[in-house]
Amino acid sequence: MRYDTSMNLFIMTLQTNPFYFFAVVITVVISIVLHELAHGWAAIWQGDDTPIRTGHMTLNPVVHMGWYSLIFLVVVGISWGLMPVDPSRFRSRRGDALVALAGPAMNVLLAAIALTGLGLWMRFDPISLDDTMLRLREFLYIFGVLNLVLAPFNLLPIPPLDGSRILANLDRRYAELIHDPSKQGVLMLGFVLVFFLARYFFMAGHWGAEAYLQLLAS
Repeated sequence: MRYDTSMNLFIMTLQTNPFYFFAVVITVVISIVLHELAHGWAAIWQGDDTPIRTGHMTLNPVVHMGWYSLIFLVVVGISWGLMPVDPSRFRSRRGDALVALAGPAMNVLLAAIALTGLGLWMRFDPISLDDTMLRLREFLYIFGVLNLVLAPFNLLPIPPLDGSRILANLDRRYAELIHDPSKQGVLMLGFVLVFFLARYFFMAGHWGAEAYLQLLAS
């Protein structure tokens, strides 16, 4: 099972491989919503009720992603989410880092659940010829790989990714750098350049998923 990393417009796969298209869309929407909710739960734990007051503690993807993000997902295959928080309300000095870390941690958890379920299924039912079951296995694989990709990607220390908030909370000099108006252009360029490395994130995601599945299925 492989996740397509070609540079073709994502919506084209709706015609060439509709199952793959919908599996990716469903996976990304679920993953982003739970990723953002993890930020919200962590913020509330840290004493900030902003996620509740703004109505973001919901499973509604439109609230977390917005229509532009959903349209970009369907057309281009790129999407994003947002969870409003107020770091000044956090009870811990490292609260911002903990809240930021909660999102990628959720992606790791989702990947572990999907791939563990798939690996055990393959171990106890190695030969499954039913088309529905094969499709479900493929969906679990896509779900697991995508979350394995999302976790390290979001941990990159480049704004607006979670990794930048974590590092800024731990290093005052980096915090000053990312809040310096004269450096915003360079930081944005760095964020754009990261997408050219996407292929390597997917390669690592596949390698990690397949190694884990082989371990469970053996």
